[in-house]
Amino acid sequence: MPTPVHVVLVHGGFVDGSGWQAVYERLTNDGHTVSVVQNPTITLEGDVASTHQAIENHDLPVVLVGHSYGGVVVTEAGNHPSVQALVYIAAFAPDKGESVNTLIADPPPGAPVPPILPPRDGFLFLDRDQFAASFAADVPADQAAFLADSQVPWGLGALNGAISEPAWRAKPSWYLIATDDHMIPPPAQQAMCERIGATSTEVAASHAVYVSQPDAVAALITQAVAAVTS
Repeated sequence: MPTPVHVVLVHGGFVDGSGWQAVYERLTNDGHTVSVVQNPTITLEGDVASTHQAIENHDLPVVLVGHSYGGVVVTEAGNHPSVQALVYIAAFAPDKGESVNTLIADPPPGAPVPPILPPRDGFLFLDRDQFAASFAADVPADQAAFLADSQVPWGLGALNGAISEPAWRAKPSWYLIATDDHMIPPPAQQAMCERIGATSTEVAASHAVYVSQPDAVAALITQAVAAVTS
């Protein structure tokens, strides 16, 4: 019998863990043990602590999955000894000393600029009227509107949280590139994927690929699980 694996799903900025529901259902229907982290997204340190709590919910080897800013969280939290593999879903994959803020500081000409509003009391939001086009263009309109209206404040402490030691240097990684992403440009995703030496796949989807294309996301996670169990 293959070794059971614990899959831990980490959401990104502006959203909560409920967006993982369809991916969660596919993985649990296949018999996997799955936890969904509810990150406060106030500071990177706080989000890493929340992720460590989820990792320790089960005494099993972990495949750690991050979407968007969640990629920063798993890059740091992935140093936990239970973590055997990392999966990045249209995610930031920073190196030592890097943060989301440093990775987005110098966008290439013509790259889409996320409609992030000026900070308010130390937190960031996306412009509601531009949310769907930027974050969730292939999600049904009513669902995208709900995501826009239920935004989670994203703290500047999370935006600026820097990596102490990137887990991808010591552990195998997988990366899903969303080729229609208007939040993290696909060329930037490709560059980060190549830098970390990840096994990659491309999906024609928006930044919310984990919502709009759960089959593709679950399939890549399953590849990582299979590698760990073998």
